Amino acid sequence: MSSWYLECSSCGARAEQHAPVGLCPACTQPYLAIYDGATPRRDDLLPRWDMWRYAPALPLLRGEAPVTLGEGCTPLTELPAVAAEVGVRRLWVKDEAVNPTASFKARGLAAAVTRAKHRGVAGLVVPTAGNAGAALAAYGAAAGVPVRVYAPETTPRPILDTIRAMGVELVTIDGHIGDAGRMSVAFAAESGYFNVATLREPYRAEGNKTLGLELAEQLGWRLPDVVVYPTGGGEGVIGMWKVFKEMIQWGWLPPETRLPRIVVTQSTGCAPLVRAFDAGADRATPWENPVTHASGLRVPGPLGDRLVLRAIRETDGIAAAADEDTIRAWTARLASRTGIDAAPEGGCAVAVTAQLVAAGRIARDAEVVVYNTGSGASYRA
Repeated sequence: MSSWYLECSSCGARAEQHAPVGLCPACTQPYLAIYDGATPRRDDLLPRWDMWRYAPALPLLRGEAPVTLGEGCTPLTELPAVAAEVGVRRLWVKDEAVNPTASFKARGLAAAVTRAKHRGVAGLVVPTAGNAGAALAAYGAAAGVPVRVYAPETTPRPILDTIRAMGVELVTIDGHIGDAGRMSVAFAAESGYFNVATLREPYRAEGNKTLGLELAEQLGWRLPDVVVYPTGGGEGVIGMWKVFKEMIQWGWLPPETRLPRIVVTQSTGCAPLVRAFDAGADRATPWENPVTHASGLRVPGPLGDRLVLRAIRETDGIAAAADEDTIRAWTARLASRTGIDAAPEGGCAVAVTAQLVAAGRIARDAEVVVYNTGSGASYRA
């Protein structure tokens, strides 16, 4: 059984684990889950092969069955030829496309729906650039909880078809995810549905901690020099940054372990975090007229901007962007040379890695893990 409470990531205000929280009422910033019971032990990992193997480090109550579709335990594949082309000593791709509904979003939504179901919510609503909506639709169906999804009309058609297939209510809009977010907030207020948008509740980040837990175990309980993550809303980065520190605190990793440098990658058509990082700012201003074919990166005003920027700077990391043609080229290269059918977000991550190595900002003797966050098939009508 995990014991935890919720703490505002900005002002430190505290709430209990079962509080019906959204954002902190004092400062409107996200809560994070803080574990305060017995230290989770690596020896207590469960003999199962999904993300709930790590239940001792996740928000799960004693005897509680998680809402699960088998998410997690995704492959970590070393690619020597890509490492040579990019210019680093070793490079792996962690392929999140093999998750249920074909993206890393399955992890966060499995955790969020598990906690929401325990609270007996009336329903769940989410704004999405695509993959979060598909994941919520699936986990809502598995939990027997009503779901409404707001998505831009420009969302790739296969993803919208996946959402519809789950029998949930899909509302497509003429706008971007920021517009969908405002509609979700309004709908939640009038309907009593709970809003599970990125970082409007603390448990999606907890599910995404398993991105880092799996990585450490797959590497023999160590961490690489660099982690490269394509970033829209930021929940994946925040979850990994949080758990890297937790694993050292809990003794799962040696105390002298250095955190990997976190590299956030975006498209030049929508790069609010890159702009903020380059300006030395502690928050991002919304991107004007966001345009990128990588729909998961089309997030003009991420709520988790402050936390993502903290994660980058605390790890001596980098935020950088690639243009649309370069993203397309590297996405195609990954598929044709490795057999990994990466989404353009994954292509963006490799493209930016190559750029940073060429510029001397990532060392050529580095060990690098790149995350492919979704499936290329989701982008093909």
